[in-house]
Amino acid sequence: MLPLKYVLITAIRNEAATIGVTLECMAAQTLLPAEWIIVSDGSTDATDSLVAAAAQGRDWIKLVQLPPRAGRSFAAMVAAINAGRSRLQCQDCELIGLLDGDLQFQPDYFDRVVAAFQQNSRLGLAGGMVVDVGHRRDQVPRNKVDVPGAVQLFRRDCYEALNGYFVIPEGGFDAVACAHARMLGYETKLLTDLIVDHLKPRNISAGGVLRRHWQLGLRDYAMGSHPLFELLKCSGRVREFPAILGAVARWLGYSSRAVRRSARVMPHALVSHIHREQLARLKW
Repeated sequence: MLPLKYVLITAIRNEAATIGVTLECMAAQTLLPAEWIIVSDGSTDATDSLVAAAAQGRDWIKLVQLPPRAGRSFAAMVAAINAGRSRLQCQDCELIGLLDGDLQFQPDYFDRVVAAFQQNSRLGLAGGMVVDVGHRRDQVPRNKVDVPGAVQLFRRDCYEALNGYFVIPEGGFDAVACAHARMLGYETKLLTDLIVDHLKPRNISAGGVLRRHWQLGLRDYAMGSHPLFELLKCSGRVREFPAILGAVARWLGYSSRAVRRSARVMPHALVSHIHREQLARLKW
């Protein structure tokens, strides 16, 4: 049986420090993509030149350059992903994936992820376990159905059924996509035997460590987290750095939106589905 054909989209901005590693990892893959669209979202460092050099002699790598703009935002990231999707030319690709530009992974990574789709026709979304720099690589999360946006690979009909990502300014659109896919009847799977190294701290653009935890709380509210689930999640992270303070900052970020009942961009049916899933997880 021939392997399923896949394509990738990468949205990057000023990733000269890490994109070279990701480019090397992709070039070494035992199963190459039909296309890899790399969207440079107004990069002002050496990102574009590094990608252009890597694309020489590799017609499956294509650089798309968007005009410069001020600042970073999750909404802009979704727009860059959509720009990459619009430039895909492969008409018979069965899988569509996202790949961040600050990752390192093994040469057979995509070979094994694609194999997971061939083994399960109900699988709509899968990807490996992303481990931030400095974190333990042997800790397997209890949640084995949510796939980080950094490595999400979709079955094409699942991706099209989602109609793209919700534009959530606080982030979390990747986790929402997992829940949305399950609501539509697809299976999602975190492949915990495939480790992907994230070459910089998560959410670093949000600022200092406490500011990042606060922003994660804002994100959790925006992506529909249930209050009880959020409280228990924060309580379970009191030992993580910075001890106690990080968990408190995250809970305060969430609570600041919850007490105001701030509007969410997702439909009520999807928020309700997320609540049901989270409450069910509390019984595990």
